[in-house]
Order: sequence, then structure tokens, then C-alpha cells
Amino acid sequence: MSDQLERFIFSRHDIRGQLVTLTDSYRAVLGNNQLPPPVARLLGEFLAAACLLSTTLKFEGLLMLQARGEGDVPLVLAECTHHSDLRGIARVAEGAQIDGDASLRQLIGNRGALAITVEPEQGERYQGIVPLEKDTLAECLEDYFTQSEQLATRFWIESSPDTVGGIMLQVLPGNNAASEEENRDAWETAQHLAETVTAEELHSLPHDQLLHRLFHELQPAALGTANIRFKCSCSRERSARALIALGPEDVYTLLEQQGGEITADCQFCNTQYRFDRGQIETLFNAPPPTVH
Repeated sequence: MSDQLERFIFSRHDIRGQLVTLTDSYRAVLGNNQLPPPVARLLGEFLAAACLLSTTLKFEGLLMLQARGEGDVPLVLAECTHHSDLRGIARVAEGAQIDGDASLRQLIGNRGALAITVEPEQGERYQGIVPLEKDTLAECLEDYFTQSEQLATRFWIESSPDTVGGIMLQVLPGNNAASEEENRDAWETAQHLAETVTAEELHSLPHDQLLHRLFHELQPAALGTANIRFKCSCSRERSARALIALGPEDVYTLLEQQGGEITADCQFCNTQYRFDRGQIETLFNAPPPTVH
């Protein structure tokens, strides 16, 4: 169950769910982010939530979950692809004194907003944004689905220094597996049952056992398992394309400013890509422009 996501549905009702546990992928992300423990745990919550949300994608692409604000932690970002490739970052303001009991809203600070961005490989980019008005990521995500998607959705996420686990439950629109009253009662029951889950269970109990422990009376049926892994999408080729997009004049100016070598750093995995003068000339297939 380590680094796995389990999809399930309640056979007799119009409710689906996801259950995720992250260990190695979570630790790999933290290895590239030197963060205070409260911020590391918050990043873990974003990683788990991005995995849970990505399973709702019906196409090939990328889902990004991001919070921005003006506080001690002005950015938290997690990305998950349809291949279950995961990466994330968090930024701590210089000189910030992180309170271990600070809420998400307090850490992100003024003008805080939560954005969910979907980038399909084919088609248009979509983004939904809601203000950060609640104290936990789970509550803010529930607000997002209420306001943007108008789907009843609940989250339970628990993060520790080396493991993060989460559950997502969502009402399925228009399936009509049961009557409206039966579905409503089942939704209330499912929420009450999920409220009993503990952090220890989310972190260590095998998924099949946890589903049975929580929801056996609602007859959960497994729909499939995805293996999560840390994988950064950076590459030398992408860095080269970014330089080309800047144009030769700006790139050659930058080359001179940096002493004859341009270094591009990936903020997600800390990989460095270096380009010397010869490589820059090859990119543009031309020597530097003549300055008159």
C-alpha cells in the first residue's frame, strides 16, 4: 500500500472514493525541499490531495494544486500526472518564524487563494480558484468543490514527518444506483464512518483492511490501484526551449553577466542544467548578435 492510490465505489449507492498512502514519493519530495516540520507536513497534505484529485481526470494530462498568499509560506504547490508521477515544492519567506500550530490560512497569509489547474495534453487549460477561508486544506478543498464543481465532496488527510495518507469521498451525479433518499442517507453514513479514521490507520493499515474497517456496511468495491512515484518533468531540452523563448539578445546578455555559462536550476528536484557559449550558439544556430 506504500505509494499507492486505491479507487473504490459503494456498489449500491452513487458515491465514489479514493484512498492514498505516500511514503517514498513523499520523502523524495521533502529531500528536495529543506523545510520546517510544519511546512513539510503541509506539503505532504498537498501531495496527497493532488493524487486524490488527479484520479478524477478523464484524459491524459497534469493536475496542479497550489496555494499562494503573502504570509510566512507564500507558496505550496503539488503536481500529479495521469501516470501518477508526483512532485511538489513549498517556499518559506526569508526570516519567517514558523509556528508549529499555525493553520493553513495563517501560514499562507493575506490574500490567500487555492487554485486547481488542469493541463490536458490535448485541449484547453482549466483553472478554478477559491479564497482560503478555512483553516485546513481539507476544508478549503471542500469549499472549492461546493463553489466551483457543485459536487458534495469530503477529504480526510493526515501528514507525519515520513508518511501521508488521505481519503476522498464524492457524490456521483446522475448515476441513480439508488433512490435520492437512499443516496442521501448513505452519504451521511459514509461521512460519519470516515470521521472515525485515525492518522495511524491512514498511515499504516493496508488499504483493503482500511476500506473494510470503515465502510464494510456500504459494500465498497475496489476499482483499481495506481502506483505513485516521485518524478520530475524537468529536462535539458525543456531548459533549452526556455532559453530559445527568451531570444538571442537576452540570452547572450545573460551569458556575459554570468561569466560565460548559463545555469538553469529546477526548483522541484534541484537538478542543474549548464549551457556554455558553444552550446548557446548551437541553440540559436548563430554567433552572438553584433552590438553597434
